[in-house]
Amino acid sequence: MPDVMANIPNSLPALRERLREIVGADHVSDDARRLDLHSADIWAHGAATVELIVAPRSLSELSDTVAAATAAGYHIAPRGAGMSYTGGYVAEANRTISLDLSAMNRILAIRPEDMVVTVEAGCTWAALHAALAPLGLRTPFWGAMSGLMSTIGGGLSQLNAMFGAGHYGTSAESVVALTVVLADGRILRTGAGGPVPFYRHYGPDLTGLFCGDCGAFGVKAEITLRLMQAPEHEGYASFSFPTGESLLRGLAGIARAGIAAESCGFDPGLTRIRMRRASMADDAKTLGAVVAREKSLVSGLAAAARVVRGGRSFIPEDGFPLHLVFEGRSAAGVSHDVAAAKRIALAEGGQEIEPTIARVIRAVPFPPLNSVLGPDGERWLPIHGIVPLSRAAELFTFIEGVFAAMAAPFAAAGISTAYLFTHLSTNAIIVEPVFYWPEQRAAIHEAAIEPAHLAKLPVQPANPEATELVRTARVRVLDVFERFGCAHFQIGRTYPYHRSCDNAAWGLIAAAKTYLDAAGAMNPGVLGLARTDGTPG
Repeated sequence: MPDVMANIPNSLPALRERLREIVGADHVSDDARRLDLHSADIWAHGAATVELIVAPRSLSELSDTVAAATAAGYHIAPRGAGMSYTGGYVAEANRTISLDLSAMNRILAIRPEDMVVTVEAGCTWAALHAALAPLGLRTPFWGAMSGLMSTIGGGLSQLNAMFGAGHYGTSAESVVALTVVLADGRILRTGAGGPVPFYRHYGPDLTGLFCGDCGAFGVKAEITLRLMQAPEHEGYASFSFPTGESLLRGLAGIARAGIAAESCGFDPGLTRIRMRRASMADDAKTLGAVVAREKSLVSGLAAAARVVRGGRSFIPEDGFPLHLVFEGRSAAGVSHDVAAAKRIALAEGGQEIEPTIARVIRAVPFPPLNSVLGPDGERWLPIHGIVPLSRAAELFTFIEGVFAAMAAPFAAAGISTAYLFTHLSTNAIIVEPVFYWPEQRAAIHEAAIEPAHLAKLPVQPANPEATELVRTARVRVLDVFERFGCAHFQIGRTYPYHRSCDNAAWGLIAAAKTYLDAAGAMNPGVLGLARTDGTPG
């Protein structure tokens, strides 16, 4: 156990000075604006405000920082990019420090001979992808759409979907090993190979214990992921379906066939919102990226021309569009998968449309996070359920019933809803309802959005009545998710993980928490584990 555990006074000034000794004065902050930023997520401010922000730069600094904070009787809220909407890193009580992992952002080792890469937890998905691309390599799962800011450590704590997930599942399914700092500063390594990991499984899967834990069990410091040869060929297809149910039946068929690397479906509401933003077809950077994806300049210019022709009018106004990306080792194999998807989509009433968005999704996989506010400066809040393929359409129908019952108060308050759909390998579909409503922006929006884009958005006034109505609708949708037995990413303090476990399973989780974090210092309240007052989460 680190010596730093000994003789740490429990006052804030004493802890501040000890942390400055560990990481340097420039990496400990008590600036009021930053404390407020680290105390709220996309949805809400925590019950308390963090008292310090600490940004360690190495494994040893991280270990000593965590040990010192725990010894002083403080709670620790690990934070990645700050994109949680479930209370995943906010403070629920005083005497909490925010652990900022953004300074631990190095790619430590790329080992093509063993087909693994090791990164620090604060490395972003975009940075890793850019480093691997010149080598013709990538990780099987290679990032969320928020990957320009989203960190790999945060992604494993919360779990991710999107790029590569159609073939390879979530971010956790591409992990080989983890180096984790426990609440008392001990360092725990998982996977086979010790400090030079090369394979995940050697005995019980300890790596899995720390994936999706929302930081309850420890702080991920270093992560080793599998590598693969980057596929040489890509294909694209998009379809418009008459209903959400038909889209989800089509998507389920495509998932069962295992043919699409990624899928992204919308409802008419989200399509309208996307089309109100700056046109992709008019963006020179986007068109340049589309050209660069192709094998030759001629084919690239042709692809860009198709994007321009598609413009904003390629999706029927009331259609439910589904955008698909395919990849493989041969053009023939990709063409076969595209053809199979067409047969499945057409059988469910889909109409083939220009795959403009599918092309742009791959050409610009990590766009700026400007969509965390709506086109009129409205607040944005997603919530999601992971559902079996066979029940996705039924789940959508139930949620639509909730929204229909609230249509009148929604209209009076200026609240609108939309949906995003995607699939995970051959096993599940994510149904993600999204709320937009007039409400003042928060510090997290100003931190995430490009300044030039933010300057163009209207500033909404405070609107607690509309926000409370969104809160009510959110709870009702959560009830529907629980009725369907849905799973969830970024459980945080929102999704009912505790109630989904039987007594034996929950006993194991609680026992692991006690062993790994006897003081209850690590992110108390997430996963439904005991809160700081001792009550269940």
